[in-house]
Amino acid sequence: MSNPKPQVLVGVVTGSTVASVVKEAAAFAEHFGADLICANVDASSDKVEERPDGSVVSVPINPDLPFEETEVFDPELRAEIAGILDSRPVTWSVRALAGGPGQELARLAGELDVLMIVVGTRESGIRGEAERFLNGSVAVHLAHHQHRPVVMVPQHPVIDDADLPWKREK
Repeated sequence: MSNPKPQVLVGVVTGSTVASVVKEAAAFAEHFGADLICANVDASSDKVEERPDGSVVSVPINPDLPFEETEVFDPELRAEIAGILDSRPVTWSVRALAGGPGQELARLAGELDVLMIVVGTRESGIRGEAERFLNGSVAVHLAHHQHRPVVMVPQHPVIDDADLPWKREK
């Protein structure tokens, strides 16, 4: 079902990069007169069911963890997003998802018929490398598996001739 008002979808993750990605996504939403949907994907779980209220029942990928849980949007992340967006003239909401980040963002984008998907680039260092190994590039997945524009917000741009993150000594 399509929302009559345009929407922009932004993928958000807990960490130092939330503010810049959400601010850029909000600027696009304001420019297009769109609502902003902030989605956080738990990549450590697989979705079992999506309920009518938008909540997701998931199972952890690790079989030693409890069998089933309902994904709830992280209250601290929601508060951080509220601190960024509440003073801006954009209507926004949050969605908690489970599964592969690229797949889930693409699925939600199709379901909501959004104008675009906004994501941040990964953090450099061990955490970013581990995420890339486990999930691949979310932006690359989105660029090849759905038809909407994908906007990448650079988090730590390389200035001039500095080494790119993947070429630095580990």
